[in-house]
Amino acid sequence: MPPNAEATGRRSHAPEIHLNLNVPGLGQSATLAINQRSAALTAQGRHVYRFGLGQSPFPVPAPVESELKANAHQKDYLPVEGLRNLREAVAEYHRRSQGVELSAEDVLIGPGSKELMFILQLVYYGDLVIPTPSWVSYAPQAHIIGRQIRWVQTQYENDWRLLPEELEKLCAEDPSRPRILILNYPNNPTGDSYSADELRALARVARKYRVVLLSDEIYGELHHRGQHVSVARFYPEGTIISSGLSKWCGAGGWRLGTFAFPRGLHWLLEAMAVVASETYTSTSSPIQYAAVRAFQGGLEIEQYLQQSRRVLQALGQYCWRRLDRAGLPTPRPVGGFYLFPDFSPQRERLAARGIHSAPTLCNRLLQETGVALLPGSAFGRPEDELSARLAYVDFDGARVLTAAAAEPSGKLSEEFLEHCCPNVVAGMGRIVDWVRGTSDAGGRRTPPGHLVPGPP
Repeated sequence: MPPNAEATGRRSHAPEIHLNLNVPGLGQSATLAINQRSAALTAQGRHVYRFGLGQSPFPVPAPVESELKANAHQKDYLPVEGLRNLREAVAEYHRRSQGVELSAEDVLIGPGSKELMFILQLVYYGDLVIPTPSWVSYAPQAHIIGRQIRWVQTQYENDWRLLPEELEKLCAEDPSRPRILILNYPNNPTGDSYSADELRALARVARKYRVVLLSDEIYGELHHRGQHVSVARFYPEGTIISSGLSKWCGAGGWRLGTFAFPRGLHWLLEAMAVVASETYTSTSSPIQYAAVRAFQGGLEIEQYLQQSRRVLQALGQYCWRRLDRAGLPTPRPVGGFYLFPDFSPQRERLAARGIHSAPTLCNRLLQETGVALLPGSAFGRPEDELSARLAYVDFDGARVLTAAAAEPSGKLSEEFLEHCCPNVVAGMGRIVDWVRGTSDAGGRRTPPGHLVPGPP
């Protein structure tokens, strides 16, 4: 009851709270929440090393940006499935890059792959199988819709990759049960990926049990060696390829995602299009026209990708070495811009400082050093595992790409990283020093609860 209502004896006439029972208890997406918290601390004058939100630091390629400007006048509603020219460009992109035979009729365009994943779960009646650790939104989406989630606990010893025998064990419990398996690689949060042989083995199990594979390949173009392989090569009849512009094209805020379906799963595409027609109607017209240019590729975009991969590979290896030397086991990254360090070898040292869970670890790290990480528990891992995700993206992507293009071909040096990516380098130093003894970069003891000032 509002305070003034109590004082006057009147009752509030506000509607009672009636929420969908699947929604209470859910929090805001962890990645968005850490970004907002980091922004709030920055607004308070604190220096934050923004390793929380996995947003591409690179600018949108110039040809794609120009195409958006040229199509700003496009205002008509487009077909719910997407602009025909864009669907053709996406199909050709998958044929060109992966040798997967697709046509425009096999492609669905949406306002981000996240929305398409939600609608897929809505229209498909079956379990959602998620290997952990996994991206933060897969499970909450299933929870909102009311789908059963089957977690597959992967192991650090296997670099957190799903093994065929683990999938076989789950499916054999109920062989005829309908399932969607989400396979995300290069992986968020680990930065790891699968070889062709590993994908071929997983495809055999998926085919045996008629599992629908949702292959989340949003980071495919950011494989550090440009060697991404789609599982659709080995299981074309049962794989939906998910992609978009957010990671490899630096256009997360444009909100454009793509799903590519095999012919045998067109019933899913059609059902999703029906739901889309009653919800978001169609994806932004100017952005769809600009996206045609992105998926067409060409020399300028390929050069952009080559330099992006070169920077991310050098930075990923640098960060991995710093963590490894500090006694924090971490799979070596091969794609994307993530690392998934395990702080548990430092458990006794952390426990002496009152740190017993991953959320507490990340809160204290942010408060005492200014480094923003996400706890592994946000990715489906146990809280007491003391794992965390690090996104090494706190640098000026446009400046770094220009500088990298001026460097001789080959591996970028640590001197280059120190000069062009100072926040990442300094932030890694803060993590290492904190783990070793809660000291700042200058070696001074940091009082508990005090935020270390950033570099000038």
